[in-house]
Amino acid sequence: MLSNLVKNNFYRDSVFLMSLSNKINIIDGVNDSSVMMGTDANKKLLSETGFLTKEGEKASSGDMLICINHKENAGVKEILSKIEELLDAPVDLGGSSAAEINMPEDVDAALEIQPLSNIAVISLPGGYVEYQAKKLLARGINVMIFSDNVSVETEINLKKIGASKELLVMGPDCGTAIINGVSLGFANVIRRGKIGIVGASGTGIQEVTTIIHKNGEGITQAIGLGGRDLSVDVGGIMMLEGIKMLLKDENTKVICLISKPPASSVENKIIEFLRNSKKPFVVNFLGRAPQKIKLKNVYFESTLESAALKAVSIIKKTNLCRTGVLNKQLKEIVKREKSLFSNRQKYVRGLFSGGTLCDEALFILKKSVCELYSNIAHDPVMKLKNSKVSYKNSLIDLGDDEFTRGVPHPMIDFTVRNKRLIQEAKDPETAVILFDIVLGYGSHPDPASAILPSVESAGKLAKKSGRHISFVTSICGTEQDPQNLEKQKKDLENAGVIVLPSNALSAKFTEEILN
Repeated sequence: MLSNLVKNNFYRDSVFLMSLSNKINIIDGVNDSSVMMGTDANKKLLSETGFLTKEGEKASSGDMLICINHKENAGVKEILSKIEELLDAPVDLGGSSAAEINMPEDVDAALEIQPLSNIAVISLPGGYVEYQAKKLLARGINVMIFSDNVSVETEINLKKIGASKELLVMGPDCGTAIINGVSLGFANVIRRGKIGIVGASGTGIQEVTTIIHKNGEGITQAIGLGGRDLSVDVGGIMMLEGIKMLLKDENTKVICLISKPPASSVENKIIEFLRNSKKPFVVNFLGRAPQKIKLKNVYFESTLESAALKAVSIIKKTNLCRTGVLNKQLKEIVKREKSLFSNRQKYVRGLFSGGTLCDEALFILKKSVCELYSNIAHDPVMKLKNSKVSYKNSLIDLGDDEFTRGVPHPMIDFTVRNKRLIQEAKDPETAVILFDIVLGYGSHPDPASAILPSVESAGKLAKKSGRHISFVTSICGTEQDPQNLEKQKKDLENAGVIVLPSNALSAKFTEEILN
């Protein structure tokens, strides 16, 4: 049965909506739920997926729309009452009460309370972002725009204003940054150090910063840009601004640049800007062949891991071992896994929560794996016709918009990935199921416990039909993250999952199995 609850004039950002949906799903009697703002586009989607009732149709764009699929004999009043309790629960303010902080209603009131603030996070419906961002920039405040659905024209305008004032405009759709040691959005606990990062990639920043941390170094800043900054239209405005800021920072000794494939003209502009730099740069533009041009103090790396290790090597004045090549022990594991497959098993199925991690695996595997398909393939020929059904070798970005409309992101909720994992295990040609685990603020509090029941069920299903599936993963996180990195690793390995130290190495390991 369906019930809809409309909360008038109750805007909350996507992280809150995802978290609320997660909590609603564990209420006794609830089968499933979807929590969205009541925009026309969202209502259309909810109608198509069978979640919308006549009550829900009344919601407007500023209203929160809570849609519940519940058991027929469930007490609807009790369920709705528990949801109201969740909505009324006090926000965690780090030990202070709302009364003590005197929660401000607008930017001006906030600055009266904290006049020394110099950065603000904007998480509003896209149409309201420009007005508030301009107001903040006029007051000399750097902004991180978590919101999506902001036009390219607005992004360009805001970034030009920011650059003219030497202020950061991170975003729109910027989900990760670490500024002065404070993690914003989806980010990990990283020690302070001497490496500065500018990145147009959320999980790319997370992968690089965690590997830097694990190798004994730390960062000064990790400046997120949003996914469009290195497009032809935006032209890398904020990457250049971030570089300038880190060049002026005395504590930053090495600068690392990260991005999915940028527009060629923008890439050339960035590289040209680095030509006369006195500080060393490490550049990882995924999918780009190493630059033939040799620039003093500029090092081009092909993976997120090698970029992180190169940056640490420069600081420590040593040459850290590149783990992109399998050692003898891993080669023995590859040999063992291959010996357990049936004759029909020959394909990899990748289920990723991080878009950049999926991208990196694609670039590594496509060098030697034929017929590699994806919902985010850069070659249109290799794009899956139906993202919900794998074909031959397939890597899926489950964090892509088509999978996250109306449901929590797979870093938070493993439901979609778990169902897909079982689906892939039923295919007699599946040999490897490759996936990522991302720790840190905003992610699931215990990812191993969320995915292992499905891994174990998939393993039993395969064994019953005389097959063996290799489950391969890497953990993007640090020992200081709230999820406890070592516990996650131990739990996964105890269940038979092969855990590699980086996303690049897990892709390389998979490549060896398939070959």
